[in-house]
Amino acid sequence: MKHFYSRGFPFHRGRRLRNKKNISDMVSETNLSVNDLVLPYFLREENDETVINNMPGLQRFSTDELIKELKEIENLGIKTIAIFPKINEKKKDDHASESLNENNLVCRSLREIRKSCPNISVICDLALDAYTTKGHDGIVDESGLVNNDATIEILSEMALLFAKSGCDIVAPSDMMDGRIKVIRETLEKEKFKDIVILSYSSKFSSNFYSPFRDALGSKKNLGNASKSTYQINFKNKREAIKESLEDQYEGADILMVKPAMYYLDIINELKKNTFCPVAAYQVSGEYSMIKHLSDKKIFNYKDVVLESLYCIKRAGADIIFTYFAKEVAKWLK
Repeated sequence: MKHFYSRGFPFHRGRRLRNKKNISDMVSETNLSVNDLVLPYFLREENDETVINNMPGLQRFSTDELIKELKEIENLGIKTIAIFPKINEKKKDDHASESLNENNLVCRSLREIRKSCPNISVICDLALDAYTTKGHDGIVDESGLVNNDATIEILSEMALLFAKSGCDIVAPSDMMDGRIKVIRETLEKEKFKDIVILSYSSKFSSNFYSPFRDALGSKKNLGNASKSTYQINFKNKREAIKESLEDQYEGADILMVKPAMYYLDIINELKKNTFCPVAAYQVSGEYSMIKHLSDKKIFNYKDVVLESLYCIKRAGADIIFTYFAKEVAKWLK
């Protein structure tokens, strides 16, 4: 912190810069733009349910519905989305076979998006929780443990499949050791050198993911099992920075902190330690808290949403994944 030399009151009056909105805006240290926002979407098969019970105001989209939606958000200036599939239970197995099906829900949707909305950039999640009967982000072996090395081989094939289908950014959210290295080597070998890797590098074992798992259809599969052997202990800061810098070394282009609002210190610390862009994910639990309390008129919806995003940005995030992005884009206009 630079020293502030002041002769004190009345030579220094902080309110001089706050009295008029134009001046206050001019000296604002943190600014939020629609360019900072990524809008997550949940995909569904044609015959699946649209309603997401624990995330009021949101829904799952079929591919056709998503195309219509994307044309609307393009007009609002939103340029990047992230997609997460709800896979039919009959297509799930212990080996996540559907994740490598070139006609799975994500691949089909990618091809349609590329044809209909070529200017939208698409981020695809790389994790196996949507595809396995166990609901874990990786393959569970006979001893009941998530097999790290077997999982990253599948993830690298999955990244290649999504790249071939039109994905711009692959986003490994699984937290397996070494997956960035293997994914990057696979993409380079297969001549997909321009595919961006956005690593969920500081992903904590958080209690705030529950509504997301409902939306994804993996909560029942996971049951009472824990992901704490691969996601970061929420008590640890240095471990999170270490994991992120390791992912940067292995070839990640963007580093992610997840969740966002309860982890502003991690966002800030990571920002100080990397030259990579820093992303933050305002997760389902954070969304649902704001939404439920706003619906009960406990506080003003718009004001609290904007405050939450400005604070995430102030902490150091260059990119914010938020389910509020569509509404915020309208407000910012």
